[in-house]
Amino acid sequence: MPQLNKETLPARPDLSHEITLSPAFHDLDPMDIVWHGNYVKYLEIARCALLGKFNYDYPQMLASGYAWPIVDMRLKYVKPATLGQQLNVRAEITEWENRLRIDYLISDAATGHKLNKAHTIQVAVDMASGDMQYVCPPILWQCLGVQHA
Repeated sequence: MPQLNKETLPARPDLSHEITLSPAFHDLDPMDIVWHGNYVKYLEIARCALLGKFNYDYPQMLASGYAWPIVDMRLKYVKPATLGQQLNVRAEITEWENRLRIDYLISDAATGHKLNKAHTIQVAVDMASGDMQYVCPPILWQCLGVQHA
């Protein structure tokens, strides 16, 4: 049986994307730090940019006949973000076979210090029937440039 090594494995596309943003005044809570719920908004902005990189953002999802609701979201708050602080939000697709899992890291752009770690899980739902799909549809695989396992 032939040995698989780095040279014989097909190249996996880069399934990550990073954005930079800066919290605005309206993102703060009475303690003058970013309100915890606004981190979800930052994840959404990064997720849209990531999926847009693969031409499969919300308009393309709609056109493909699938909705992708979030069924699970986890956030771990490490350190608060503040007004005007430059944040890097990195999003990476880490699962795509049966569900779409995206891992996130929010960090201070100047120091690289971790502020928040999160992940979301989305499942495909056939919009015509309303049925949840237990295997991601081929359109996702095509857009991501990955092979079916």
